[in-house]
Amino acid sequence: MTVYYAEHAWLPRGPATSVRLTVEGGRFTAIELHSHLHHDDVPLPGVVLPGLANTHSHAFHRALRGRTQGGHGNFWTWREAMYSVAQRLSPDSYLALARATYAEMALAGTTVVGEFHYLHHTPVGRPYADPNVMGEALVQAAADAGIRLTLLDTCYLAGGLTGEGHVPLDDRQRRFSDGSVEAWATRAAARTPHPGLRLGAAIHSVRAVPRDDLAAIAARVGEQPLHIHLSEQPGENVAASVYYGRTPTELLADTGLLRPTLTAVHATHLTDVDIALLGDAEAQVSFCPTTERDLADGIGPARHLADAGVSISLGSDQHAVIDPFEEMRGLEMHERLLSGERGRFSPDELVEAATAAGYRSLGWEDGGALAVGHLADLVAVRDDTVRTVGVRAGQIPYAATAADVDTVIVGGVVVVERGEHVRLGSIGPLLRDAFDILRDER
Repeated sequence: MTVYYAEHAWLPRGPATSVRLTVEGGRFTAIELHSHLHHDDVPLPGVVLPGLANTHSHAFHRALRGRTQGGHGNFWTWREAMYSVAQRLSPDSYLALARATYAEMALAGTTVVGEFHYLHHTPVGRPYADPNVMGEALVQAAADAGIRLTLLDTCYLAGGLTGEGHVPLDDRQRRFSDGSVEAWATRAAARTPHPGLRLGAAIHSVRAVPRDDLAAIAARVGEQPLHIHLSEQPGENVAASVYYGRTPTELLADTGLLRPTLTAVHATHLTDVDIALLGDAEAQVSFCPTTERDLADGIGPARHLADAGVSISLGSDQHAVIDPFEEMRGLEMHERLLSGERGRFSPDELVEAATAAGYRSLGWEDGGALAVGHLADLVAVRDDTVRTVGVRAGQIPYAATAADVDTVIVGGVVVVERGEHVRLGSIGPLLRDAFDILRDER
């Protein structure tokens, strides 16, 4: 048993002072308010938050940071660079890059990540001897980094969608596809969850999975978390409307996929009907503000979705930035730009999106809160740095950055201490080594 003491802690009802948190067996077993530091307590600095959830990650995109931002173009031109990296990855380089990326997340306060995983096969589309070896690289990477993982094994069947229908996979997309819903489900079902791993499913998009296959997936996924890229680009909406006569969200409704366990990623370009459908289904949406602005995708209707009853969570997607505080601020600041008003999301709502809502999206309903019985995942953020000194505890999301994270604990185990990864040490060399492996595989 370990007892931690926090001068400031963000509890389910908001910030509180002088809090003792007892951890035993990887869970919080007692929370005491208005207490005092006991001689054998472990003091935590600054403001203690629940563990932070990253609900949308493509780990291999980390290799693109600082290599695609300087030119002209849009999402579709950026995608060409992404395909180039995807073609070069092997199980070994995938493990190295994902390990370093997840460790960078841990340093930033992330305690659970949802990996939207579609790099299933060899670059020419043949299964490896172990058909799940690429996914197992991600599982190992998360374990090495000390964070929880929800593996969102992704179905990817078509090369895109035009007004005339779905187009075949091109050579670069073949490694993403199992060929059919049945083959995808059979391969994915071979995995077994364990205490640090939960299994989910994903549909790449309505561009990559035809309507009949969407219905087949709806019949198979049950209650597990299900994620999908939805209306990230206007072009997807136009193609779906011309070919199907429906918006992408309406296609999900038609095929039985709108449900509380569904998380729509981005959901940037929605109609009022789309918003109402997602709200009526009590679905979830993962916003990725730093990616959505980096790729010039647009600003999604976050406040309207929340008001309709949609649960909002946050992800870092392509990892142009790995900073959960920047994602929190992005949710609010983008709303300010759209509305001309401040305070569109309260600090409590921002923390909820970054913690409990994200845990729910990833199938960890017992996490994301400093509460008795919940998983003992927490983040201590310093309040004495040049960015945070003088900041009220209840407004720390507006000022802190990943650099201000001091301590990260996952399941009662200290993963980051004094801003350093306990197990892996300095993460910069890990990233350099991963990039060296990628270069060698050209």
